[in-house]
Amino acid sequence: MAITRRPLLTATAAGTLLCALWFVPSANAGDAATAPGSAGRSAAVTGPQTDTGSLADTGTGIDTTPYLIGGMAFLGIGAGFVTYSGRRGGPRPAV
Repeated sequence: MAITRRPLLTATAAGTLLCALWFVPSANAGDAATAPGSAGRSAAVTGPQTDTGSLADTGTGIDTTPYLIGGMAFLGIGAGFVTYSGRRGGPRPAV
């Protein structure tokens, strides 16, 4: 009975995690004057409006090489764990 509950618990935990991540706010950039809840902020602005609504200049770009190397390393480690656990499990009994 405990063996049949294990996949159900795993699926429940994964579903709960995905539902929790659904409510994480996104980091979309936009105009602060049209954002919800920004009515008080737009009234506090003094001086002429010079905002063109464009995003900030970030320079030449972000160096993504460390992220790519780290992602590939974690992918390789995960594949190694899957392979190791598959070999460690041995042959499956016939049903």
